[in-house]
Amino acid sequence: DLLSLMPDAEVVPDTITFNAAISACEKGDQWQLALNLLSSMPDANVSPNRITYNAAISACEKGGQWQHALNLLSLMPKAKVVPNEITYNAAISACEKGGQWQLALDLLSLMPDAQVVPDKITYSAAISACEKGGQW
Repeated sequence: DLLSLMPDAEVVPDTITFNAAISACEKGDQWQLALNLLSSMPDANVSPNRITYNAAISACEKGGQWQHALNLLSLMPKAKVVPNEITYNAAISACEKGGQWQLALDLLSLMPDAQVVPDKITYSAAISACEKGGQW
């Protein structure tokens, strides 16, 4: 992969290049590769940021991997990365796709304590999760 060729070209990968690679994985339905890239960042002395986590959570959401999406969300405080509405939207959407309406509503209820304001996308994903779970 292109990221692994960077050191040979004397180009040092940074957060931006990892974010671009993880985002490409998201768009290409490669959630496993997105998680591998995220987990390889410390070895490259690169710190993930909110964009990194949002892209990785979105990759998991698109891949139907709600457990991985929620795990990434839970790891953010330890990494000193603050989630935003995009983070929660992706995690709630992952729960929706996985038929986890209760978890979707739990995430929605946690947002005020995290000082994150839900938006139309948040409510739409939560409502859709309830609909898919027959909870409407």
